[in-house]
Formats: sequence, C-alpha cells, structure tokens
Amino acid sequence: MVVSQRFKILLSAGLLFCALIALCTSVLQSPSTVSAQASGSAKPVAAFKLAYNAEGDLTPPMQYREWTYLTTGFNMNYNAKASDMSMFDNVFVNPESYRAFQATGTWPDKTVLVLESREAASKGSINKSGNFQSGGVSGLELHVKDEARFPGKWAFFDVASESKATLIPSNASCYTCHAEHAAVDTTFVQFYPTLLPVATQKGTLSAAYRKEAAEAK
Repeated sequence: MVVSQRFKILLSAGLLFCALIALCTSVLQSPSTVSAQASGSAKPVAAFKLAYNAEGDLTPPMQYREWTYLTTGFNMNYNAKASDMSMFDNVFVNPESYRAFQATGTWPDKTVLVLESREAASKGSINKSGNFQSGGVSGLELHVKDEARFPGKWAFFDVASESKATLIPSNASCYTCHAEHAAVDTTFVQFYPTLLPVATQKGTLSAAYRKEAAEAK
C-alpha cells in the first residue's frame, strides 16, 4: 500500500514534468518567439548619411569596408599611357544602394561608391608568382549621388583624411569620362560583374555603353 502510494506520487510528478517540457518546447518553437529573438540579435546596419561642412567638404564613410564589395581592378588605366606603378583598385557601395540597384537596375539618390587603391606586390611569404595587395591604402576616392546638391546629380571627392573628403571640381576629366563611357547613370557598371547582368536585364544600360560594347565585339 505504501509502495503504491509512492508510485502514484512519482507518476504525478513525472507527468507534470513532461507537461512542462512540452510547454517550453512549444514556446521555443513558436515562430513569433523565434522572429523576436532573431530581430533582437541581428540589428540592421544604419544607413550612411551624407554630412557636409560649410566649405562643402564631405565626411567620408570610413566604415566602407563593411559595405558591399563590387569589384577589384588591377592596373586599370583609361589613358593610353600605362602607370609606372602596379595598383589594385577595390570598389565598395553602401548596402542600401546596392539593394536598390538589384531591384531597379540603377542607383538611388544618396548612393556612395568608394574607390580604394592599394599597391601590388609580388614578393612576400610563400608567393612565387602573381600579385597581391600590399601595405596600407594609397588612395581613396568617392563617387556620390546627391541630386539636390550637384547640377549633374553626381560628384567626385578625394579623401584627404578620416574626417575630410574634398570635392573634385566639376571641370576635372573624371566627370567627362564617366558621362561619356559609363554603363549606368555615370558609373562604370560594366566593370561590376554582379551588377552588369542586372542592368542588362532591367534595360538600364546607356546607349553610349551599348555602342561601345557592340564595337568591341
């Protein structure tokens, strides 16, 4: 009789424990709970906001290496005369503009493209051939779309320091070159392998680029 009573108590406790386990499992597997936990642990990166000083200088986005990587050029030169120094050029864009391009095939207002230059090296560690990026950043430029601020909607900036990017005058050759040869909206999307197919599919390639591409075949 005593054993039977103890068995009933243990059985009741066991059933209660199982019920609690089932309840906890149900809560943990709830989509709303999982969603809330996910949103709390994965905070979106804040969008970059353009900030100018009284002289028209721009505060550069020094967090650009957390942005979307587009491409790397090696020893690219738009002039016939080659440079005496071998360089890698890495291009990044703010993520929100990259997502907009994926959807539309063109760039939204407040797009910021970053061109980072680094010297090429061939001797180092176990490398026996080819080149790799070496040392610190040797040059940093911005291509900014700010429709209300610039007559041509876009402007180029030279990054002088971590707190200052100086506007490149509109009569500089880079403006003309981009206007005449860019695949999409004065930007060289023809060199961005993840975006050229998007622009082609969306029908946003410039007439000038389409003509150049046809003549190059």
